[in-house]
Amino acid sequence: MSVATQQSQQFDEEDLLAFAGPMLEAGITPQDCKKLADAGLNTVESVAFTPKKVLAGIKGISDQKADKIIAEAQKIVPMGFKSASVIHAMRSELVHITTGSNQLDTLLGGGIETGSITELFGEFRTGKSQICHTLAVTCQLPTSMGGGEGKCLYIDTEGTFRP
Repeated sequence: MSVATQQSQQFDEEDLLAFAGPMLEAGITPQDCKKLADAGLNTVESVAFTPKKVLAGIKGISDQKADKIIAEAQKIVPMGFKSASVIHAMRSELVHITTGSNQLDTLLGGGIETGSITELFGEFRTGKSQICHTLAVTCQLPTSMGGGEGKCLYIDTEGTFRP
């Protein structure tokens, strides 16, 4: 066997162990872990969220075994529903960062919401970068001034930022 083949097998075994470790501790056999990995289910999360019908469709995994695998994966991965009061409490802790424009903040329901992704798009020279530069500063301001008392990492993917 060539060195490259041995390294490839060793890498595959290491990846399998990283995925299978928690599953093995939960009582799932190494052979079943290998079958799951071969089917593209490389994380415990992917197994926990996979429908039973898909798991049962993997050669060598019966309906009963699929039930057991899903049950064990769901014990490892925190799943389930949260009550509306829990979600409300989480949302009440979110901060809105000012854009520097009262009118735009009003349109956005108080500014840019933290804990979420906001996409800006539009024509060339319409102010998208200017808003991002402003947010990079205001996110560091105290909450009393409309900021988030946080830090900023600005990634310029086009290389157009000139300080």
